[in-house]
Amino acid sequence: MTEALIIDACRTPRGIGKQGKGALADMHPQHLAASVLKALAERNNLKTAEVDDIIWGTSTQKGAQGNDMGRMAALDAGYDVKASGMTLDRFCGSGITTVNLATASIMSGMEDLVIAGGCEMMSLTATMRDGPGFMDAGNTRLRAKHPQSHQGVCADAIATLEGIPREALDDLALVSQQRAAAAIAGGHFKKSVVPVYKADGSLALDREEFPRPQTTREGLAGLKPAFTTMADVDLDGQGTTYRRLITAKYPDLDINFVHHAGNSSGVVDGSGALLLASPAYAKKNGMKARAKVIAYANVGDSPTLMLNAPVPAARKVLAKAGLTVDDIDLWEINEAFAVVAEKFIRDLRLNRDKVNVNGGAMALGHPIGATGSILIGTLLDELERRDLKRGLVTMCAAGGMAPAIIIERV
Repeated sequence: MTEALIIDACRTPRGIGKQGKGALADMHPQHLAASVLKALAERNNLKTAEVDDIIWGTSTQKGAQGNDMGRMAALDAGYDVKASGMTLDRFCGSGITTVNLATASIMSGMEDLVIAGGCEMMSLTATMRDGPGFMDAGNTRLRAKHPQSHQGVCADAIATLEGIPREALDDLALVSQQRAAAAIAGGHFKKSVVPVYKADGSLALDREEFPRPQTTREGLAGLKPAFTTMADVDLDGQGTTYRRLITAKYPDLDINFVHHAGNSSGVVDGSGALLLASPAYAKKNGMKARAKVIAYANVGDSPTLMLNAPVPAARKVLAKAGLTVDDIDLWEINEAFAVVAEKFIRDLRLNRDKVNVNGGAMALGHPIGATGSILIGTLLDELERRDLKRGLVTMCAAGGMAPAIIIERV
């Protein structure tokens, strides 16, 4: 079985995901995705007719984000029509899953050159939720088997079950902002971030738009919990609430609401992609590999709590690779909510100085289908910057899932 090499990674800056406010919010999602595909081709003198597949992640596949963005964005980016593309949805885990599937296709020997990535314009997704979803209260059959609540209420439920206080979560949120500010000031993202241009050629965005470096501990402490009212909204006129969907499985749980806008992931627009190749193709075409994929894994956990799968996913991928926690130099755990990262650090007994060292989604934002690919690229850049060897990326996904991946510098 051959190796899967990572040749390059790039991403857009993340724009505020709000219509009328974000710099990217008036773009077409295919155009935003095309920005990174075009950059990968130009940076690597890519023969796009030889791209075997483009595996793309987008969670809300409706409206402008529907109709196979991977293929359409490649056409928009000027790729040869021979470069095929597909789009998948593993909720927040989509951007890791695309890289994992690209890895599998190369390691199997069936393909030699694959692009994996994702795009999500959250400035649009708020207008797309016009029909039943997986958490829809009307889906009584699934709800009876696996009641699934709102992710923010789940985060508060987990914090309550784990006995993690708001103070610890706010501390982590402040660290995320501080590290992101330091990384931006130090140019840590420059290798991967590519500017985004509008259709008329004018600059749309070339810097991170979401971070709030002015954040203080006192400011975070003054924010009101975000999900207290939402927890008790009647979803179906029959008394079904997000709180009751959780207490159906945890009847004695009195949820302590501790998450707010400051210690939850930011709503943003963004896209990211990686170029992967087989060793034979890389050698033939003069491509220098930056890293290789050591192992990947997927795992499920409680759909009702939704956010707890990253720890078992990390343990599973470490076992597959024959490695231990001590063999990982840097970790990226998506900060969907502060409790996800805090529990991850506590359960695996990690050195905090090795986790999300350039900040995370609480500071930089979480463009759902793109985040996993962005994090892998961020990890690769930082391994190179620090002259370190291995890193692990994982993240929670709706339905109680988590994909994970370990990469190693070549």
